[in-house]
Amino acid sequence: MTPKAQTRLRADPRPLYAQACEAVKKLLQPGVYAPGDRLPSEHELSAQLGISRPTLREALRLLEEEGVIIRRHGVGTFVAAARPVIEGGLEVLESIDRMAERRGLRTAMSEATIIERPATRGESAGLAARDALPVTEVARVITANGKRVAHLTDIIPQEYLRQSELAADFRGSVLDLLTARGWPLLSHSRTELVAEAADGDLARALHIQRGAPLLRLEAQLFAQDGQVVDYSVSHFVPGHFRFHVVRRIG
Repeated sequence: MTPKAQTRLRADPRPLYAQACEAVKKLLQPGVYAPGDRLPSEHELSAQLGISRPTLREALRLLEEEGVIIRRHGVGTFVAAARPVIEGGLEVLESIDRMAERRGLRTAMSEATIIERPATRGESAGLAARDALPVTEVARVITANGKRVAHLTDIIPQEYLRQSELAADFRGSVLDLLTARGWPLLSHSRTELVAEAADGDLARALHIQRGAPLLRLEAQLFAQDGQVVDYSVSHFVPGHFRFHVVRRIG
């Protein structure tokens, strides 16, 4: 890496390992490396990128979790084959199941916990409610082709959903359940997308390292009468999802 590039790396406010992840990804350009190709040694890569070997190792660990590379102890680091990605537009409201079906992926739910309790202060704000409403919390891990790819938590006022209504064939999508039931009549969702580091609970649930990057979607689902019928917080493992937004002039 040139001195100019090293200066730019140090000036970037992100952690060095995150910058190193991006730098390694840029090296894996089509036509330069193919799936199965072996990458240069850690010594060569750290010298090429102008970073320390501990920083490089942390970046490689995260890239391995994302499925970008495969590390074989005592053998080397290899470019992983591209894996299926669940893709969807944020302007269209649909469940992970529907997005995965279009890609030919099989989704499943695991480690589901469904409880009834009073809403917390933050959840009440998300539900646009003044009081601590009685709510049904639906938390679960979603897998795609056997790989843990998302952790979803929905908070629904009990007037719209009770624990007893979630039958044994519930697959994990509260949106699909409400849509199929036809009540309440749904209108739209307001969603905020941010990046977030995995805490201990999410790391254990998704089988990733604590601090690993996740995509966090916090959403309010509105009925046609303007009521918030679902406040949800979803965490997605990068590399398994691709979200896009269509933006029109005017």
